[in-house]
Amino acid sequence: MSGEWSPGAALPPVAAARTAEARRTGTWSSAVSTGEFAAIRSVGFEPVGQVMGSAVYQVSRSGPFWGYYDCGYQYAGFSGRMSSPAQVALSGQGAGSRALVEVLMAARHKALGRMSAECSALGGDGVVAANLTIAPFPAAPNCLEFQVIGTAVRAQGPVRPPRPFTTHLDGQGFAKLVSAGWVPVELLIGLSIGVRHNDWTTRRQNWLGAGNQEVTGWTDLVGATRHDARAQLYGQAARSGANGVVLGSSDLRVWGERCVRARNRNSESDAEDHAAEATLVGTAVAAFQVREAPPRTLSIMPLDSRRKRLRRRIERELDSYGTDPTEVRQMLAELSELDGTE
Repeated sequence: MSGEWSPGAALPPVAAARTAEARRTGTWSSAVSTGEFAAIRSVGFEPVGQVMGSAVYQVSRSGPFWGYYDCGYQYAGFSGRMSSPAQVALSGQGAGSRALVEVLMAARHKALGRMSAECSALGGDGVVAANLTIAPFPAAPNCLEFQVIGTAVRAQGPVRPPRPFTTHLDGQGFAKLVSAGWVPVELLIGLSIGVRHNDWTTRRQNWLGAGNQEVTGWTDLVGATRHDARAQLYGQAARSGANGVVLGSSDLRVWGERCVRARNRNSESDAEDHAAEATLVGTAVAAFQVREAPPRTLSIMPLDSRRKRLRRRIERELDSYGTDPTEVRQMLAELSELDGTE
C-alpha cells in the first residue's frame, strides 16, 4: 500500500495498513524463539506483533573545510619537539564533530519513535529484542538507512505503563529483569566522536624503529572518546528517570583523516589526524515494588505443655503393654524430671 505521507505523521501508510490488519485478524508475528516466548509469558506478558521503524538520512560532510573532523590543534602542519601536545577534540564538548553526532542520533531516534508508534497501534506496552542497524542506502553513497526491529509485548494484567518501553534485551533477558524486580524504560544510545592530531610525540612513538612502546596520543583518543560516549548514555538515563543502565553492546571505530588545519603545509607527515567513534547501546531500567506477601504460618503448632503430652503417652503405653515394671519406672522417671520431684 502506498499513499501520501508526511514524515511528521505517526506511521507510514504501509505500517498503518499492517497494524490495522493485525488488529482486524487478531493474529500476530514475532522474531522471538520458543524459549523467549515462554519466558515472556512466564512474567505476565504476551507478544502482539513484530514492529519496526526506519529512516533514511543524507549524511555528508559540512562546515568550514568539511570540518566534522577538525582536530582543533593550533600547531597542525608545523608541530615539532617543542610544541604543546595535541588534545582530543570531542563531540560532547562542542568540537566540530558535534554536528555529525547530532544528525546520527536524530536518525536513530526517528527510527525508534516510529517503532514505538507501531507498538502503540498494536496495543502493546513495550518492545523487546530491539535491534538497531545502519546500512548504506543503495545508489546513494551519502545516504544511510537507520532501522530498528523488535517484538511488541502487552501486559496481561490491568497495570499499563504510561508510554511504551523499549529494550535491547531478548525474551529471556526481559523475563529475568522483571522477575528480579526491575522494568525496562528506554533503549539508549551513547555516541561520541573524538579527533586528535598526530603531533610530534605521536609520530615519534609510532616510528618503525621506535620499538615496543605505548602510543600515548592514541590511547588518549580512544579512552576520551569512550568516556564521552558513556557520559552521553548516563545523561540520557538520568533524564529518563531510570535507576541504572544495562549495557547491551559497545563498539569502537578508528580511522585516519587528513588534517583540515594542515592544508597547504609542506610537511605531509604532520598533516594527518586520527578519528574515533564510540557507540554504546543499553537499556535504562527502573526498580519497582510489589505489595509484600503476608508471613507464612505453621500448619501445625503444638499448644499443650510437654508434661501433658508425656502423661497422655504414659496412659497409652500402660493401656497397650500392661503394667511392666521397667516401662512404668522409665516413664515415671521422665515425668518426675519435668515435675522437678523424685
